[in-house]
Amino acid sequence: MPLLTLASAILVFGIADSMVNSYVVLFGADVVGMSPLQLGVWTSVYALGGITISWTLGRLFDRRPARTYAIGVILMGAAGYLVLPRVTSYPLLLLMAATVFGAVSAAFPQLFALGRSILGEGGSTPFLRASWSMAWAVGPLLGALVLSRGGYSWLMWTASAAYLTAALAVLMVPRPGPVTATDTPASGDTPVLLTVAVTLFFTAMFAGGLALALFVTRGLHQPSASMGILFSVCAAVEVVATLALAALPARVSQVTLILTGFATFAAYHLLTVAATGMPLLVAGQVLRGIGIAIVATAGIRYFQDYLAPATGRATTLFSNASTTGLLISGILSGAAVEHFGYRTTLVLCGVTVAIGGAAFALAAKRRKNAPEPEKSLA
Repeated sequence: MPLLTLASAILVFGIADSMVNSYVVLFGADVVGMSPLQLGVWTSVYALGGITISWTLGRLFDRRPARTYAIGVILMGAAGYLVLPRVTSYPLLLLMAATVFGAVSAAFPQLFALGRSILGEGGSTPFLRASWSMAWAVGPLLGALVLSRGGYSWLMWTASAAYLTAALAVLMVPRPGPVTATDTPASGDTPVLLTVAVTLFFTAMFAGGLALALFVTRGLHQPSASMGILFSVCAAVEVVATLALAALPARVSQVTLILTGFATFAAYHLLTVAATGMPLLVAGQVLRGIGIAIVATAGIRYFQDYLAPATGRATTLFSNASTTGLLISGILSGAAVEHFGYRTTLVLCGVTVAIGGAAFALAAKRRKNAPEPEKSLA
C-alpha cells in the first residue's frame, strides 16, 4: 500500500532526524568545542544550505517527478552522520552544514511532494504529517537512550542506520507518473503574503519554545523534567489532532480551518503567560498541539492547491517558510528574553501569530477575488 509505505519512510526518517537534531548542538559544544557564536553561524549556514537545496530540488521535481531526489538527500545524511563523530575541524563542519546536512533538510518537502504526486489530492497529508509528529515524539527519547549508553558516536551511527532504512523504504514507494503538457507548472506568482504568514507562525513557534523553557524553569521555578511532560503532551495532542483532520468532511473550508489553527496557537500563548503552575501550562500545550497540527498539515495542502500542479515548488515553499522562521527566531528570541523577560516574549510571540493569521486571511481573500490564471500549455 503506497500510503503505508510512504508513511513508514517518513516515520523512520523523522526518528533519525529528531534523534540527531535534538543533540547536535550539544555535540558541537561538548565534543567540537564550538563557541555560542560558532554554533549560531553553523546553524545559520545549515538553514541557508537547506533552503537553497530544497528550492532547487523542488523545481526539479516539478519538471521531472522522481523518488531519486528524496533517496539521494537521505543517503547524504546517512553518510554525513556516519563520519560526523570523527570531524572536529570547524571549517569542514561549515562545509558539511551547507551541503550534506542542508541536503538532508530537503528530504521533508520531497517526501510530501512525492505523496501528493502518488496519492493525489485526497486526505493523505494528515496521515503523512502524523507520521512525522510521531517520529518527533519518539526520536528524542530514543536519542537520549542511545546517548546515555554509547555517547555521541553511537547516536550519530544509529541515526545514520535509520536514514539508510528510510532511503530503502522510499525505494519501495511507487514511481510518480511523468509530467504531461497539461501538468507543466505555469510561471504563476509566488504567494508572498501567504509565505510571510506561515513564516511568522513558525518564527513564533521556535522563539516561543525557547521562552517557554526559561519561563517554566526560571520564572515559575518548575523542575527541568516538567518540560519533558509539557512537550510530550504537545506531541501526543499533535498526533491525535493531525489524524482527526483526515476525518473532516471535504465541505470544511481550508481557509477557516487554518485560521482556527492560527487563533488556537495565539490563545496558547495567552493561556501560558497566565499560568502559575502546571495545570494551565498543560492546558496550554493542548492548544499548542492543536494549532501546530492544523497549520502544519492543512497549510501544506493549501500551498499545494494554491500552486498546483507545481507540487515540488509548493511543498518546498512551505518547508522553507518554516526554516526561515527558525533562522529568524534564533536571534530575536534571545534578544527579546534578555530585554523584555519571559512573559513579555511569550506575549510578543502570540502577537506575531495573530499578525500571521491576519496576513493569511488577507492572502486568502486576495486569492478568492483574483481571476483564474490561464494554464500554461508549454
